Amino acid sequence: MAADGRECTYARSVLRIIDARTGQPVDAAPARRGLTRVEAHTEGFDVTALRVLLAADLLVRALELGGTPVWALLDESRQPAELRAGAAALGIRPFEDGGNATAGLGEAQVIHVVREGGGAEPDGVRLAVAPVHSEAPPEDADPTALRLALLSRRRSVPVGLDAEAVADAQDTLMRWRRAVAGWARQPSRPIPDEVRAELRTAWEDDLDVPGVLGVLRWVETAPDLPDGARFETYAYADRLLGLDLTHDLGGLS
Repeated sequence: MAADGRECTYARSVLRIIDARTGQPVDAAPARRGLTRVEAHTEGFDVTALRVLLAADLLVRALELGGTPVWALLDESRQPAELRAGAAALGIRPFEDGGNATAGLGEAQVIHVVREGGGAEPDGVRLAVAPVHSEAPPEDADPTALRLALLSRRRSVPVGLDAEAVADAQDTLMRWRRAVAGWARQPSRPIPDEVRAELRTAWEDDLDVPGVLGVLRWVETAPDLPDGARFETYAYADRLLGLDLTHDLGGLS
């Protein structure tokens, strides 16, 4: 509840995801402050495996932003070193080895992040990730631009990483970083309640990251929005996106 008595629409928001087993939405964190275990099943090392791990990374970030403690695990026995190196390049935070994880540690929820169709089928809630139609991204591509390109489609939609898609992501990333650096020079202003609510509504609707990116595009040019509020909005959303949007701070004279 806000100080003036208005109800904050984002205060009681709940992250809901589609369980691939049933096609029905479920609460990602059914018990307030209860531990959620997120386990990524990558099935080897390729670009789709990286997308699976990226989806798990986003889920962990979204849960943590909502105040939920998370235990993040990686179930990969074939090419773990290659996968971890690729994940680190994409800004995916480290996951613990899930091979020897002990069940029954009091978690309130277990979510398995798997490939869509033909992937692992563990018991419990499953978050399915569609394939990437690309043998390998362009060799000279900025890894953060690759992350943005992968985030630009809902995880249930197959995605391509051709040169055009990566170039578009690179252009957007550079433009936003320059804009954030410029906005940072203006007095800070709070994120408008309605903007914060739109961001939370998007990512808590089955991790609709393209919806989050759409809010940022609107904020970028919205009339009458102070630049300080634009900066705070982008910095807040980047806690989910992991695009290092403040990379150019201090780079403008």
